Amino acid sequence: MRFLPTEEQSALAEAIDDIVRGAGGADVARAWASGDTAPGLALWAQLTELGLPALRIPEAQGGLDAGLSDLVIAFERLGYHGVPGPYLETIALLPALVDDEVRRDLVSGALATAAVTGVSPAALDAAVSAHRFIVTDGAIAPAAIAEETSSLAMTRRLALLQPSGTSWPVERAALSTALDEAALAAAAYLVGAGERLLAEAVEYAGVREQFGRRIGEFQALKHQLADVRVALSFARPLVWAAALDTAAPTRARDISAAKVAASDAATLAARVSLQVHGAIGYTAEHALHIWLGLVPALVGVWGTVRFHRSRVARSLFSA
Repeated sequence: MRFLPTEEQSALAEAIDDIVRGAGGADVARAWASGDTAPGLALWAQLTELGLPALRIPEAQGGLDAGLSDLVIAFERLGYHGVPGPYLETIALLPALVDDEVRRDLVSGALATAAVTGVSPAALDAAVSAHRFIVTDGAIAPAAIAEETSSLAMTRRLALLQPSGTSWPVERAALSTALDEAALAAAAYLVGAGERLLAEAVEYAGVREQFGRRIGEFQALKHQLADVRVALSFARPLVWAAALDTAAPTRARDISAAKVAASDAATLAARVSLQVHGAIGYTAEHALHIWLGLVPALVGVWGTVRFHRSRVARSLFSA
């Protein structure tokens, strides 16, 4: 099994990096957090031209019909840059649940979001989404904003939805597949966020001084940073394995294992990076707070760590 990206996937990752940096990098997330969504929407328009929203949409509806490994590549880079917006819902969750007309709209650049009862009860960035849906009791329906609510992350604006149109049934298998793809995309995003947190920590450890020495010279800190490196390096292959072997009978378990490992690795990266930065890491002036908020938020959505650990355990004990 190949755990390395192809040339085309490496090119996709590089293109995402170039587009995000050209759009302002972390400044896009800062603006989104302050309520200015214009830079973020402009970035989405550029990524739409790249074909990002078309990744998991069939060619018959104008999509690319790309594999899950392409999805993982994209979301790891989005996580590294802390890109705000309902990307996960638009690209990973909804293509398998909506009709052909909405899929074509997504390919054209329309943002979409959804709330799923019992899994993700609040929809992300509903105010900027052209399509909103609520999934409950085996059916999906167009929805309207009922109430706005808060999130752990400054760049994530949540809303409770209520049905506003006629619903249609969703097959259990289709919903299960969509939720698994959302969990896998969240795992990839967490790996990317963890990589960014580690990079920020390593860079700052090279310039911050205590007792007349750069803190990166202290052996204890080197061990902490190495632990983060190991955790991320073990999480990434699990994410890739879940993306590549989609026909495996253990597919659901593999995705859960990936989400758990990515959640644990990113959480460790956030804790160590904050320790390295000290008080400055808490401030709004430093970009670190973008990822410090995103990590716990992404850990808790599309299946908590407890849910995914339980699914792995059930699969193992029933084998």
